Amino acid sequence: MDVSFKDKLRYRFEKYMNKGGSSIFVSLFVVFLTLFLFIIFIRWLILLIWPDLAYTDSFFDDIWYTWLQMTDPGNMNQDNASPTWLKITTVLSGIVGVIILSMLIAFITTSLEKILYNFRKGRGKVIEEDHTLILGWNERVVDIIRELILANESEKYAAVVVLSDRDKEEMDDLIAKRLPDTKTTRIITTTGDYANINELKRVNITDARSVILLANCSESATYDERISSDVQSVKSIMAIISCQDGKNDLPIIAEIFSEEKRELISFFNDENIIALDSWDIMGKLLVQTSLTSGLEMVYNEILSFDGGEIYFYEADWNGVSFGELPFHFKDGVPLGIFNEEDGLVLRPGRDKRLQKDDQIVILAEDDSTIHYEASTIYQPQSLKFIENKLEQKQKSVLILGWHSVAEIFIRESADYLREGSRFDIYINEPLDELKDRVDELRKMYADFEINLTDSDPLKLECLKMMNPFTYDNIIILSQDMQEQRADKIDSDTLIILLLLRNIKEEKEEIDTKIITQVLNSENQEIITQTDVDDFIISNKLITMILAQLSEEPLIKKLYDDIFSEDGSEIYVKPISLYTDEFPLKVKFGDLIGLADQRDEICLGIRKGALSKNPNKNFGVTLNLPKNQVVELGEDDFLVVLSEDEL
Repeated sequence: MDVSFKDKLRYRFEKYMNKGGSSIFVSLFVVFLTLFLFIIFIRWLILLIWPDLAYTDSFFDDIWYTWLQMTDPGNMNQDNASPTWLKITTVLSGIVGVIILSMLIAFITTSLEKILYNFRKGRGKVIEEDHTLILGWNERVVDIIRELILANESEKYAAVVVLSDRDKEEMDDLIAKRLPDTKTTRIITTTGDYANINELKRVNITDARSVILLANCSESATYDERISSDVQSVKSIMAIISCQDGKNDLPIIAEIFSEEKRELISFFNDENIIALDSWDIMGKLLVQTSLTSGLEMVYNEILSFDGGEIYFYEADWNGVSFGELPFHFKDGVPLGIFNEEDGLVLRPGRDKRLQKDDQIVILAEDDSTIHYEASTIYQPQSLKFIENKLEQKQKSVLILGWHSVAEIFIRESADYLREGSRFDIYINEPLDELKDRVDELRKMYADFEINLTDSDPLKLECLKMMNPFTYDNIIILSQDMQEQRADKIDSDTLIILLLLRNIKEEKEEIDTKIITQVLNSENQEIITQTDVDDFIISNKLITMILAQLSEEPLIKKLYDDIFSEDGSEIYVKPISLYTDEFPLKVKFGDLIGLADQRDEICLGIRKGALSKNPNKNFGVTLNLPKNQVVELGEDDFLVVLSEDEL
């Protein structure tokens, strides 16, 4: 290829200039010096030809005047006394100086603005250690940070770093608005591609404590958007492992929508990598809540870092039995035993003796308050015990709206409800996609009656025609399958609750339980002003789970058990199933002994009279001191870890 010298020169110049700001600055400076020397040469040449024009003491004064004139054209008046020919160089110096210096100033200003812009965009290197790294951004990120702030309260310095494709200023503004007090935790946000190895290194991924990988869309997003989110998450996990030279030592908690991608992540064969289907857990919790009231408040306390928490604890057990174990702790209720051989076993039985390497799973106020005493600190008193059981019945469930969690609810109900139970789904103008899915559910669960009706629950007349209070449970979900805004979904929920309250006022005795899904935790206070029996703050509970897993990945084994029908689960059961002596005035340690007679573990109590009082945690109190006196009536409940809800 024939290339002219001019083209070669231009090509090399373009390559040099593309190196960045430093090359531009150097080029301008070289041009400035070159023109300075050129003007000095002209001035010297004039004085060489006409020596009589010299009016300074030495030529070095001429050089100095030229420099001053080029750097500040206001200095041109220093040559007022010079001959006309020398004034030519003075004019040249001023013109060249104005042009070149203007270019330099413009370049410096632009570069400074770029630096400040990058600062605002969070493009700098993050110098943090032992920090929790959140990758991605969705509506749950602020609640996750709030939980991590609570978890870090006992630390002097802690840090949470957020890397996402969102604008840094947008992230900072939202966090500052929602979380004005971050206590001992620093919140650092930065913009970048969290599936890029260089970006992960920039946020010091290798020195992080744990990683929370968020989905970049909601469950209500389109199928393609959810798949795209999962692919991005899988790429990010691979990039994180690559940053650690192929061996992962970080707990990685990832939100993954599709079963296929969760199975793909399992191929890493790494217990530190947890692919979580958040809505699967919510569906199971919805079923449990429909069976027993008050569970949301129980899980809200157990899963949050604010209040009682779940810990793994190891001590020198000296062969103590599990039945005696609760009375060796001033603070804490043991739930099960964990070891490498058997894994996690909840409610192992009162006669099970702990071995040397066993850890216990315990509900306690704080890890600093857990201490195993060699001798018992409380001896439970024997109470009158009766063996009552609830009867499993057919149930009718009214589902207003639709969400993928409803599908999980129906699937999980097959393990809890009797044959012949009915699910009536009402939604305005159901999509063909939903009609097809309901047809599939009918075939999969032939023992249930599943009906889909086109009706608008947001209209009072439509709601009345449904006869909602003839059902055992009313479950309120999203009214638009394609709606992704949490506030809009919650607003529709609130309207339906108010309409139901209007209908309820016309009825006398009502046994229907109303359960609603609340996406935005900030709407809780508004929702509690209605007559809802239970509400599940989906995003809040999901963020608690994500935050707890990032602090202790081992707790996933507990979630797998308590959210599974085959394992032990938490229920809120009437005290009348255990005794018929009322009013009952006993110590909490005695209630632990009472529940143990049913092979259950008592975690706390719920006062029925306070079930509508948000200031009293809706009557729920967990992990009371063993010697604290409690008074219970027939309308009160025990919070227990049990095999079933009966």
